[in-house]
Amino acid sequence: MIVREFDNVVQEGGAISDAHWTSVRMLLADDGMGFSFHITFLEGGSEHTFEYKNHLESVYCIQGTGQITDHGTGEKHPIKPGTMYALNAHDRHTLTAKEELVMACVFNPPVTGREVHREDGSYAAPDEDK
Repeated sequence: MIVREFDNVVQEGGAISDAHWTSVRMLLADDGMGFSFHITFLEGGSEHTFEYKNHLESVYCIQGTGQITDHGTGEKHPIKPGTMYALNAHDRHTLTAKEELVMACVFNPPVTGREVHREDGSYAAPDEDK
């Protein structure tokens, strides 16, 4: 059984920050669960374009409001508490935080905790991140 407290993960260096967002990595590849689990904070007024070419991601909004735009279709979807979206086709997307967003995120394959977004908005494939 794995039990972790959010504040302890932060204190132990489990928070990764980039421009206008912070991701607290609660479960990682080394935990052997087959997925990773993060709580991510996106600064209000920020915009982020991602394309996880090597990962699938599911996201659940806990707090805040925003919008996700699917680059493939042009569709825009509101984000608010209770909204879930899944990037099941490695979808290139832009996430706009109207106010601070707090999101619960699951990645498959799991991230190691060392990843940072590359210029194209993706993370390296697991075998590239060694």
